[in-house]
Amino acid sequence: MAEWSTTWTWFDGAWHEGNPPIMGPRTHAAWLGSSVFDGARAFEGVTPDLDLHCQRVNDSAVALGLKATKSVGEMMELTSEGLGKFGPGTPVYIKPMYWAEGDGIGTIAGDPETTRFCLCLFEAAIAPKDASMSVTLSPFRRPTMECMPVNAKAGCLYPNNARAIVEAKARGFDNAIVLDMLGNVAELTTSNVFMAKDGVVHTPAPNGTFLNGITRQRIIGLLRKSGVEVVERTLSYREFQEADEIFSTGNYNKVVPINRIETRDLQPGPFAARARELYWEFAHG
Repeated sequence: MAEWSTTWTWFDGAWHEGNPPIMGPRTHAAWLGSSVFDGARAFEGVTPDLDLHCQRVNDSAVALGLKATKSVGEMMELTSEGLGKFGPGTPVYIKPMYWAEGDGIGTIAGDPETTRFCLCLFEAAIAPKDASMSVTLSPFRRPTMECMPVNAKAGCLYPNNARAIVEAKARGFDNAIVLDMLGNVAELTTSNVFMAKDGVVHTPAPNGTFLNGITRQRIIGLLRKSGVEVVERTLSYREFQEADEIFSTGNYNKVVPINRIETRDLQPGPFAARARELYWEFAHG
């Protein structure tokens, strides 16, 4: 049995400690994947962009054919209440979720009228300032809107990314760059990705195949405001192989530089350092 870190979940009007059973074998999401979630962060006493994460889970619910039953304000109030159950400064992952309980059209669709909600908070360390990781090219690719609900942060999308990171780790890498169906760089398996070349930061333009992350958008805005040129465009894997530096952005660990791509070693660069510094200033501001 898994050993969970300190966890509190709001469900059916009350807080439950640990990992409460909230689904059964007939629950639609448990066997046919009708669930969405989002992830925000509490660290060092702050919860940056919590409102945007709460809004996105509501948008994801609608995109997957569910009903958004909680307002952004209600989720934020519950989060504040739940964080009070943790020690001061504890790094916490904030996960609101919706899922279909009952069957809908043809059984394969979930019934939106049976949408349920929970808010799960659990202790999760955030990557230290000196963290870095290695990457390789994944043989798996990101889907398009025609074949998967890429306009939602849906649980059913993650097995594809999971097999990509498992395959990469089996070859000795920490993560993998995943291409879209046209062969252009989309993201890492767990976060968005940036590169720098000749003093300019580049990142894949959102094309509907990967999540346009909230932290990604925040970092782009902060870098541009500080005078850094950031270009969103179509990027090839070769451009990443030849980059001066590479770094990732995501809610879970915020900003993490890449220290190796394939056999080429890289040093954590000034743009990653600047992005992290600007984000921490924003979060605490």
